[in-house]
Amino acid sequence: MKRLAILSAFLLVLLAPRAQEVQGDPVFVPTVKVGKVLVDGDSIQYMELSQVFVYPEPTFKNKRQQQAYNRLVRNVKKVLPIAKQVRQIIIETAEFTETLPESERKAHLRRVEEAVVKEYKPQMKKLTFSQGKLLIKLVDRECHSTAYDAMQAFIGPVRSGMWQAFAWMFGASLKKGYDPDGVDRLTERVVLMVESGQI
Repeated sequence: MKRLAILSAFLLVLLAPRAQEVQGDPVFVPTVKVGKVLVDGDSIQYMELSQVFVYPEPTFKNKRQQQAYNRLVRNVKKVLPIAKQVRQIIIETAEFTETLPESERKAHLRRVEEAVVKEYKPQMKKLTFSQGKLLIKLVDRECHSTAYDAMQAFIGPVRSGMWQAFAWMFGASLKKGYDPDGVDRLTERVVLMVESGQI
């Protein structure tokens, strides 16, 4: 059975269509996972064939570029989980507020805002300026809406404007969008690699 699995994996690698590798673009690499499953007391061997999204190693012109890339990787690893938590909070809050009568929504949203500020304020204080700006962009990536738009939907335009003014004082903008095909292409690459466990 092992020989069959190895032969199948070898054939899969040889026959699988490969994407053209452009400098820095991902390629799909076929992978084989072999395991056993217990069914009605019998041990049955199985083989799972899949393709993994793999990025080639980046090339750098100088040490400064490499340091900037390493910094981006560290920042994404620190900030991406927070952006995913924000997305989860937004989804749960939106679903729950739809079930509430209009009279209770404002009070509930106020409580949610207070709880979020209380829970995340210590984490936000530990972020650097560049990590904070990255968080704003990753919230847009995760929620498909800028941080300002998400806040405006929940706490209204006046309070959202207050938070935008606060961010603006520090040189950031809650209205900043995420452009995975343009300015944020390298960030998107790092995010995908972090999500797939490659870095």
